Amino acid sequence: MATDIVAQLADSLAKAGVEEGELSYKGQGRKLDNAQSVEEIVKEIQDFQGLQALRLEGNTVGVEAAQAIAKALETKSEFKCCYWSDMFTGRLRSEIPPALNSLGDALMMAGARLTVLDLSDNAFGPDGVKGIEKLLKSTACHTLQELRLNNCGMGIGGGKILASALTECYKKSSAQDIPLSLKVFVAGRNRLENDGATALAQAFQLMGSLEEVHMPQNGINHPGVTALATAMQHNPGLRVLNLNDNTFTKKGAIAMAQALKHLRNIQVINFGDCLVRSEGAIAIAEVVSDGLPILKELNLSFGEITEEAALTVAHAVKGKVQMEKLDLNGNYLGEEGCEALREAMDSMNMGDVLGSLGDDEGEPEDEEDEEEEEDDEEEVDEEEVEEEEEEEEEEEEIEEITGNEVSTPPSAPRPPDVSSFLSFPSPDKLLKLGTKRALLIEQQVDVSDAMKTAEAFLKISSVYKEENEEVKNAVLDSIDAVLKKAFTSPSFQGYSFVSSLLVLLGLIKSEDKVKPVRVVPGHLQALEHVVQQDYFPKENVAVLEAFMSRNSKVLDSCGNYRNRLQSTLQRVRSES
Repeated sequence: MATDIVAQLADSLAKAGVEEGELSYKGQGRKLDNAQSVEEIVKEIQDFQGLQALRLEGNTVGVEAAQAIAKALETKSEFKCCYWSDMFTGRLRSEIPPALNSLGDALMMAGARLTVLDLSDNAFGPDGVKGIEKLLKSTACHTLQELRLNNCGMGIGGGKILASALTECYKKSSAQDIPLSLKVFVAGRNRLENDGATALAQAFQLMGSLEEVHMPQNGINHPGVTALATAMQHNPGLRVLNLNDNTFTKKGAIAMAQALKHLRNIQVINFGDCLVRSEGAIAIAEVVSDGLPILKELNLSFGEITEEAALTVAHAVKGKVQMEKLDLNGNYLGEEGCEALREAMDSMNMGDVLGSLGDDEGEPEDEEDEEEEEDDEEEVDEEEVEEEEEEEEEEEEIEEITGNEVSTPPSAPRPPDVSSFLSFPSPDKLLKLGTKRALLIEQQVDVSDAMKTAEAFLKISSVYKEENEEVKNAVLDSIDAVLKKAFTSPSFQGYSFVSSLLVLLGLIKSEDKVKPVRVVPGHLQALEHVVQQDYFPKENVAVLEAFMSRNSKVLDSCGNYRNRLQSTLQRVRSES
């Protein structure tokens, strides 16, 4: 009898993944649509004395199910941690705010004091932020220490709502002599841009308690970077600063270097893919050399840094006994510069600290005045706010900005060039994006949206040319970068991408009356490449094969390429 009870308890613990004070359903892939589907979860929540944490990651929760779970949480006054990332997969965006409102109201009613709120990978947009706005302003969040909203598609509007809520929470909690002391803030891949970042910077400056800030891939340029730099100066306990894949340029990098002077506790600096340029890198190096005694990691990769500046950075880390990694990959060093950098690090007995230089861009082709480039970028920022104009007009404007005699290094395209290519694709435009075209296009495409990803795929593949090796490789590299990023994202829905693709190709009808594109051979040639890649889910191959084998007039103009694609699909399916 006792053995049976122990076995049942062990089974229950294994099923729910319970740790001390925690009830976990993490990664169980449950489809929780209504109250009946969560009866077991609700009962376990009700029976759990002293519940402090609930893990719902990797399930999909509907409005009615969320309301039932919320009802069970209303009495859990000791509750602290919400691990609720990736729990709305397949849900309509309109379902998410009421679900979040129900859960938030329950926590407030319970008198909970949260320390962790993780809603990453839910792609709920600005409306989702509104769904947690009331919770963030309440006493339940006066004790919040970690706020994780990575890959939620908040946009500028969501960023502003979030900043306002955090500011109000800080002011209310301060009035009660327990000021909000947020330590960890994560909001990568949210398209916050300058306005969203600036609004959040004001909240950060007010709190002054941050220890980790992660805001990669947000389309932030130097005005937003400068605002964040000012805010970081008021957070002296900051240990980790990750702004990877935003656009500093020299102005933003110098502003951030000034901020680093105040951050003696900093351990990890990630400014990779931020275009800090040589002058910005030297400014950062000076601060590293003069201070930052416990620095462990410094990432200045893909920043258009030349050999001289890279060597300055290398010498700056000399004597940093805790230094574990220096990343200067993907810059403008050239073979001799890479060798000089390795020798410099070896001479300081720090050769093992230097990361790979395998993606070095070589020596820059042209030396341009960086101030002129900064002016160009400011004008570009303004242009991006406006509606896309006709292709010829846009090209004339770019000519006026850059001048006919001033050439831009092919590896340093400006943002509107990517927008222009995606709006009016052409082989020439793709090639002019330079060697980092795949990375730049990947940054531009919103891979959290299956339809937008499918549209991007068709636009890129439309310029595919079998007979032109350079164009062909540029197309395939760019497509691989976008789709690999999409399919490796936990929240990305592969079937939604395939169905969107079929709608755009005119092979299935859409309820939303989406206008199909004109199918060209490049679409099918690129798709033939994609289905053979490791990132492409093999369960989607059969779906594509079924539709490609149908008699459809839209594919008549691509007869041979359609047959090739069908053969490849059959082979891939049989091999898998």
